[in-house]
Amino acid sequence: MAVIEATLSLAEGIREVLNATTGSKVTVGEARQLTGGASRQTWLVDTYDAQGQHVPVVLRRDPPGHGDADRMRAEAACLRAAGVAGVPVPTVLASGDTAPGIDAPYLLMDKVDGEAMPRKLQRDPEFEQIRTHLAEDMGFALGLIHRSDTAGLGMLDTTDPLDAIEKIYLDMNEPRPAVEVGLRWLRENRPAKRADALVHGDFRVGNLLIDSTGIQGVLDWELAHLGDPIEDLGWLCTRAWRFGAPEPVGGLGTREQLLDGYQRATDVRPSAAELHWWEAFGTLKWLVLSRFQAERHLSGAEHSLELAAIGRRVCESEYDLLLILGLLNDVPASEPRAPRPTVHDRPRLAEILELVAGTLTDEIASALGSHDRERYQLLICANLLRTAAREVAAGDSADEELQLLLGQLGCESETELALLLRSGVLPYTDATVRQDISTAVLARLRVANPRHFIR
Repeated sequence: MAVIEATLSLAEGIREVLNATTGSKVTVGEARQLTGGASRQTWLVDTYDAQGQHVPVVLRRDPPGHGDADRMRAEAACLRAAGVAGVPVPTVLASGDTAPGIDAPYLLMDKVDGEAMPRKLQRDPEFEQIRTHLAEDMGFALGLIHRSDTAGLGMLDTTDPLDAIEKIYLDMNEPRPAVEVGLRWLRENRPAKRADALVHGDFRVGNLLIDSTGIQGVLDWELAHLGDPIEDLGWLCTRAWRFGAPEPVGGLGTREQLLDGYQRATDVRPSAAELHWWEAFGTLKWLVLSRFQAERHLSGAEHSLELAAIGRRVCESEYDLLLILGLLNDVPASEPRAPRPTVHDRPRLAEILELVAGTLTDEIASALGSHDRERYQLLICANLLRTAAREVAAGDSADEELQLLLGQLGCESETELALLLRSGVLPYTDATVRQDISTAVLARLRVANPRHFIR
């Protein structure tokens, strides 16, 4: 008779790994998936040691069926190396390519307490005192990371980051004028390269755990690599990670404070031009990665509401890139046409979408209480409905205006304009080119997220 092996649950799989690692019996409660994490899953698990002491742990794993064991091994090695250098990081309890019940490359760590929500760090009275020096603290932490011993990190990628992001962009085969402009500017203005160091790759508010005394944990090392350390500083300053606040360093402080902390840790102070280049690179990088993440859903490879929503936010980074390069033209919004006569009664389609979005946000989401993930997904639904409502209300006047502008350059589409920029036939500094690109980007942004504009 064939023996049928029992399938372990995720919690049971975690228990077996911890039992093998600690050599003692561990009791494991239910695993709870946390919000966020577009590429990897994060789970919080209550465990209890042999004496009954509560030991909460965090599981990081790739989505089952989409694992990358090499990257997970590298992340574990980076955490260990950074910890030795004095960087506040979680302690690695166990890691592996897979395990029954976990079913994907994974990393188990102790739980570090602290706040990661940007809005709370920016506004809550609890963090009022630390906000005065948090940007400097982040610079100091980055300096410690860049001083880490890289002798045991030979598995990390050393590819030039500009080459890497250009390859991702080209492989998607979706030419975009703003990206072509950004690539050309970055190639023409690149500063001298610094000696390779451990680069975190995603050091920003949201990947840090902070309490009223300071930074308690630097998380999410999956993009770590060896390269120019100033990349991390520029990434932290990109507008995407300010979450609506005006201060350039994570919405919490100034570039000068960031560089003060970095200099205190490393005796190195990058120039303003060098930091600006890496900030521009970070903006282009997030633009490309946003579209890449959306493609995982749009291609049918991975069904995800969050990834789908990211597709409509690519224009935010297009806007930010043109802004930081000084290439954004002020283009007034097209006048929306009056709604066409219709057989249907009111409310109109745009009104229905806005009504449903408001109900989801104001009534249903608030009733979910502690169901954080469900509430998070509901808010994404509401934002997508509002985007659809704005698109319906805007009509096609912006499309027609753009077609007229493209025609002045002999182009039929933005794709054709992008290819002409790539070939060098059209210079990105040309006034008509700037007008066309700005018109398209601003039209997309007015529909996707009008709150993103610089006021």
